[in-house]
Amino acid sequence: MKAWYTGDPVYDTILAGALALIPLTVAGLFFMETPYGRFGGKGKGLHVSPRLGWFLMELPAPLTFLFFYFRGGHPYAPISLAFLGLWCLHYAYRTFTFPALMRVAPGYRSTFSFFVVASGWLVTPMHGYLSASFVSGLGRHLDASWFTDARFLAGLFVYLVGFGIILHSDSVLRQLRPKDPSKAAGLPRYQTPRGGLFRFVTNAQFLGELTAWTGFALATWSLPGVFILGISAANLIPRALANHRWYRSAFPDYPRERKVLIPFVF
Repeated sequence: MKAWYTGDPVYDTILAGALALIPLTVAGLFFMETPYGRFGGKGKGLHVSPRLGWFLMELPAPLTFLFFYFRGGHPYAPISLAFLGLWCLHYAYRTFTFPALMRVAPGYRSTFSFFVVASGWLVTPMHGYLSASFVSGLGRHLDASWFTDARFLAGLFVYLVGFGIILHSDSVLRQLRPKDPSKAAGLPRYQTPRGGLFRFVTNAQFLGELTAWTGFALATWSLPGVFILGISAANLIPRALANHRWYRSAFPDYPRERKVLIPFVF
């Protein structure tokens, strides 16, 4: 094992493997639809409820982060605590709040393939370990002066904008179904989302996720940040393309001016 990035040979080897996973994920997911949501509930294998599936898939990220964070060299440094706060904000929502608020259409209780959960278990522990170890010990540039660095300030701003997009977009999608499942009888399973960034793109929620991780990568100025941004893009861009095609085929009146992911561009 060679130390080429942080000086820690174990960490650097895992990081190299994580970065190599990005192109492999791109190659795989451009030839298959990730089996959850509208593309789930089909084929062989174990399927679970979307709420349980999302919770199980995301859970290793906060657990591994907290485990390795407090084993770092300076977990109580102010800059480290700032990144801990960002992480807890993100995963308190993504792991616990988002699945709890999810509104599942009646009759579609098992549409989340356990294959997706297992795939998440490959990525999320690496994400937690790499980020935690970096921000609490191995990131040599992360000291008190980093609070006033333009990269941190810009990254924090971009992250918070992305997180705001996530919250609003998820809320728009959630409102397409009644909170009380008994009132969903006769309603279509899917409808066209409207409002917010959905005026411009089909996948506003994915745009928010990628914006947030862009901010995190910039704020940490790190390859672990590049890894989670890259692996998220590798997963979400093919999904965004599939969603866009599906909406256009399912709804004849779907707004033709909407782009896939980036307003006015793509």
